[in-house]
Amino acid sequence: MSETKVTRRSRGEDAIYFAAAKNRYAGSVSLGYGPDGKRIRRKVFGKTKQEVRDRLKALHKEMDAGVKSSKTYTVREAVEDWLREGLDGTSERTGTLYEGLLGPLLDAIGAWPLRVLSAGDVRSGLGKLADRYSTRSLQITRLSLERAIRHAEADDLVGRNVAALVKAPQGRSGRPSKSFTLEQAKALLASAESTRLHAYVVLSLLVGIRTEEARALRWDHMVTWADDSAGWQRLPPLGSTLPR
Repeated sequence: MSETKVTRRSRGEDAIYFAAAKNRYAGSVSLGYGPDGKRIRRKVFGKTKQEVRDRLKALHKEMDAGVKSSKTYTVREAVEDWLREGLDGTSERTGTLYEGLLGPLLDAIGAWPLRVLSAGDVRSGLGKLADRYSTRSLQITRLSLERAIRHAEADDLVGRNVAALVKAPQGRSGRPSKSFTLEQAKALLASAESTRLHAYVVLSLLVGIRTEEARALRWDHMVTWADDSAGWQRLPPLGSTLPR
């Protein structure tokens, strides 16, 4: 027998039992009878009875709030809907970043029906990425999942956003920064001041231009501010007198 009832309940109470086939506790809520006379039930599952009780409470809140959750609507589908419909104003590059970061997380929890996803499931999924992602990447991944579930909330497909209850774990250390400190930048400017590379160094430090871009600049690319009426003007050829 695949299901063994472990508690006796009063009429009208939710049923909680151990489902041996799934090796988990299960809880069911009776929603009455369908047109064919068969009883309609909604089920939730958990590792412990308390987890099932919590999920049953959440299920009742969903039903009271009119949430139209579906047992076939998965976390992966919710994320795909958000990536397709919920990124208005977001660049294609950013959307690709979200999709790439969420992919490995969906491999872990994407097949779960969204309505039974728990904060523990999200925490466990993120934890599996902690040795692959930096802390910042884990934070973006968690926030992206939260936004995807919020998108589903707006469509009444889920009753609460469990990703909002989870803190991203500590990830692996990122690459050491190669940026100059303020003192290092000042020292470099001072050293280059009397050399022919001074303008190149100033431009690279203050504008943020890449070194390979700065090296490609020519004199005829340079401009200077003439006045309010003339605006920016190209510099005259080398050796000529600069405009005042």
